[in-house]
Amino acid sequence: MTVLDSFSLAGKTAFLTGGSRGLGRAMAQALGEAGAAVALSATTLHAAQRAAGELQELGINAYGVQLDVADRGAVDDAVTTVSEQFGEIDVLVNNAGIGVGAAAFEASEDTWRDVLSVNVDGVWYCSRAVARRMATRGGGVIINIGSMSAWIVNQPRWQISYLTSKAAVHHMTEGLAAEWAPYGIRVNAIAPGYFHTDQSPIYEPEYKPWCVDPAPMKRGGEPHELGGAVVFLASAASSFMTGSIIKIDGGFTLF
Repeated sequence: MTVLDSFSLAGKTAFLTGGSRGLGRAMAQALGEAGAAVALSATTLHAAQRAAGELQELGINAYGVQLDVADRGAVDDAVTTVSEQFGEIDVLVNNAGIGVGAAAFEASEDTWRDVLSVNVDGVWYCSRAVARRMATRGGGVIINIGSMSAWIVNQPRWQISYLTSKAAVHHMTEGLAAEWAPYGIRVNAIAPGYFHTDQSPIYEPEYKPWCVDPAPMKRGGEPHELGGAVVFLASAASSFMTGSIIKIDGGFTLF
């Protein structure tokens, strides 16, 4: 196998949560372009099927499924459906997540619980449901989407629940990597910095001085710039990596 061959995902099935737009949609396309069949989820069936249709138009074998990752029963059902109707999952990308701005004194109980339920419980439910099947088949790959916010406190918007959730995802990645290595399951994470999407208006005057100007590269990331990293972690090119967290932030956290 050549080095380039090791990046191929031909014959693999990937399942990516939160894949209908933004970073998730870009990563789903990258996995498909590398040869994987891609199942993706969204909170509505319409959004999931629309994104899957867009991938199919690009020649990618894709499948959309509705999923609320904070609902353990729904996770178990979705994993079973994807596995039995589309293909056993070789690669899981836990991308679904939410962020709600609120200062610590002002954050409601519902805000705290909602963010932790999606960003932490969702990763836990999906990882365990997929890993149980992976373990019986000799292994697989799990990629969690964390954030540079696990290490820094973002400004100007306070978001204590989001910071806490992403720090938990990073350490969960390390803990699961240690536990599941004997089953042939590799668990790694990507920690993005500020990326420009419809949901992240980092170039707006309110945010640019905080989110773009301090970065050495003086710009935000574009969604497609996560593609190489997710393919690398999903493929045999990273076969000796587990428990690692890849920071992709344009150098923002260097200062």
